[in-house]
Amino acid sequence: MKPPSAKHEAATPVAAILFVFLTGVLFTILDTSAKYLVLSGMSAPFVAWARFAGHALLAVILLRGWSRPEMFRVVSLPLQVLRGLCLLGSTVFNFAALLTLQLAETSAIYFSAPMLIIAMAGPLLGEWAGWRRWMAVIAGFAGVLVITRPGYGVFGIGHIFALSSMLCNSFYVILTRRMSASETPASLIFYSALAPAVLMIPVVPFTVSAPPSLLHGVLLLILGLFGGLGHWFLIKAYRLATTTALAPYPYLQMVWMIAAGYLVFAQLPDRWTLAGSAIIVASGLYIIHREHRLRLKNRASPNEEAADLADKL
Repeated sequence: MKPPSAKHEAATPVAAILFVFLTGVLFTILDTSAKYLVLSGMSAPFVAWARFAGHALLAVILLRGWSRPEMFRVVSLPLQVLRGLCLLGSTVFNFAALLTLQLAETSAIYFSAPMLIIAMAGPLLGEWAGWRRWMAVIAGFAGVLVITRPGYGVFGIGHIFALSSMLCNSFYVILTRRMSASETPASLIFYSALAPAVLMIPVVPFTVSAPPSLLHGVLLLILGLFGGLGHWFLIKAYRLATTTALAPYPYLQMVWMIAAGYLVFAQLPDRWTLAGSAIIVASGLYIIHREHRLRLKNRASPNEEAADLADKL
C-alpha cells in the first residue's frame, strides 16, 4: 500500500475543522463559566460535580443509551473508575486554579500535557520517545517555567493547581490510550462523566453552594452541556479526519481563552505568559510534526527492521 500523497494528507475536511473549532469555543465557555462561578464564592468541587452530572445525563441522551447496551458494558471497571478519577482531578484542580489564575495561564499550562504524556508513555506504555521528541518535551517544560517563574515571587497555589490538573489529564490520556483497544468509545465517554459524578456524591453535601443569582444557577445547570457537547463535537471531528491533520487546531483555544479573559474579566496575559505559551505551542506543534513524519516513514519502510529504525528517530 502506497503512502498517501502530500495533497491527500493536506485535504482536511472543512467540517472536521469546524467541529474542532466548536470544541475549543465550548471548552472556553466551560472554563469561563467555571471561573465566573468560583469567583462568586461557589465551591470548586461542587461546580465540578455539577459539570459531570450534567455531562453524564447528556451522554445518555446524545448517545441514545436506551438503545445502545454497549455504552454500559465494561471490560475493566477498576480502570474505568481510575480513569474517571483522573478526569475528576483534572477538572477540580483546573477550576481551583481559575480562582487565582487567568484563563490564558491555565490553558497554556494545560496545553503542555502532550509533552508530559510523551515522557510517561515510555515507562507506562512502552512507547519510548527519541531524542528529538525529548528536546521538544524539555522545551515545553521551559515554557511552563517561563509562565510560572518559580523563585521570582510569581509561582503560587494557582500554578500548583494548574500543574496538578495537567498531570491528572496526562494520566487520563495515558489510560484512554491503554483502554481504547478493549473498551467501546461510548463506554469511555459515558463512564468518564459517570464515575466522577458518582464518586463525588459523598462530598456534595459538604461542598454544596447556593447560586447567588439566577444567572449563576443557569450556568451551573448547563456546565455539563458545554463539556458534553465539546466532547461530542471532538468525536465527530476525529471521525472525519486523522489526529495528525487536526492536531494544530486545538491550539486556537488559546486565542479564545485570551479573548474570554479580556471580555469577561478584563484580564490580559502579561508578556511572560504570552512568551511561555508560544514556546509550549511551538513544542507541541513540533511533536505533532514529528509524529506525522514517523508515521509516513513507517508506511514507506520496506521491512520491519527499517520500521523499527524509523520509530527510534
